[in-house]
Amino acid sequence: MKCIKSIRPSKNVEIGDIKRISNVESEEKVNSGYWKYIPKTEWKKSRIKQIIEPTISDKQIKNKKERR
Repeated sequence: MKCIKSIRPSKNVEIGDIKRISNVESEEKVNSGYWKYIPKTEWKKSRIKQIIEPTISDKQIKNKKERR
C-alpha cells in the first residue's frame, strides 16, 4: 500500500486529495503526473483531521437541538 497526493486537478479530484491505494495502482497514477508519493504519516494526519473537524451541517444540527 502506498499513499499518494494529487498535485493537479482532474474530473473527480481536487488538488491536495490524499489516497492510500495498492502499489500497482499508485505507480500508474504517479506516472500520469497528476499524483505524487507522500509519507504514511501525512495520510494519517489527514484522516484524523477529517474525523475531528465537524462539518458545518453538524454544527447547525447541534445548534438547533440546543435552541429547543
